[in-house]
Amino acid sequence: YLPLKLNLLLFLAIIRAILSRGNKMGRAFEYRKASKLKRWGKMSVIFPKLGKAITVAAKNGVPDPEMNAPLRTAILNAKAENMPKTNIEAAIKRAMSKDLKDMLEVTFEGKGPHGVQIFVECLTDNNTRSVANIKNYFSKLKGQMLNNGALDYMFDRKAIFEFDKTENIDIEELELELIDSGLEEIEAEDGLVIITTQVSDFGTMNEALEKMNIKLNKATLERIPTNQTSFNEEEMQDISKLLEKLEDDEDVQKVFTNIK
Repeated sequence: YLPLKLNLLLFLAIIRAILSRGNKMGRAFEYRKASKLKRWGKMSVIFPKLGKAITVAAKNGVPDPEMNAPLRTAILNAKAENMPKTNIEAAIKRAMSKDLKDMLEVTFEGKGPHGVQIFVECLTDNNTRSVANIKNYFSKLKGQMLNNGALDYMFDRKAIFEFDKTENIDIEELELELIDSGLEEIEAEDGLVIITTQVSDFGTMNEALEKMNIKLNKATLERIPTNQTSFNEEEMQDISKLLEKLEDDEDVQKVFTNIK
């Protein structure tokens, strides 16, 4: 019994040490890592969303990713989620269809259960449907819709670039080289490098990294909460019900919160 108890205590100590180490990471890195834990876990949900983003990028430019930077980025993010090549090609082909409806980018803001702040980004071909659905989710799951702009000051909109840290990458040198491209923050942890810039510097930074032959894993626009809030397990159960409903909606592309 005693050896078993000691082993259990040792195991718990290791877990605490790992969690403590994770708490030392920067704000942007923590946010990106946390967003991977549960978000977008269902392939049947994520692939159509990624495909829609690819279709819109191809429709608004040209279907050749070499000549269309937004399309190139959309494909990059799709590949990061292991979206099959056939799905990507089909999404590009859909952009050429004469029957394709115009897509509108819309956002919604609200408060969920226990005061959690929620920012929703959508791509939709029917704004009336999207508004009705989002309102319905909030009202039925202890939430409240807010006027657009109500949460603008609660979230910083940033461009986030993620790539693997290889042996030939010197973080200090890279930081100096990228300052003129809009670099705000650079962090390295767990074999990854995370770069943060203003949204307006997305194209400049993307181009600079391409010229340096750095292969990106992801390049996305995120809304990072200026202040995060902790919720207990019971509160998170209520919050998760609303978040899952929002994320499962066909028009919703991304959901951001101030959950710590």
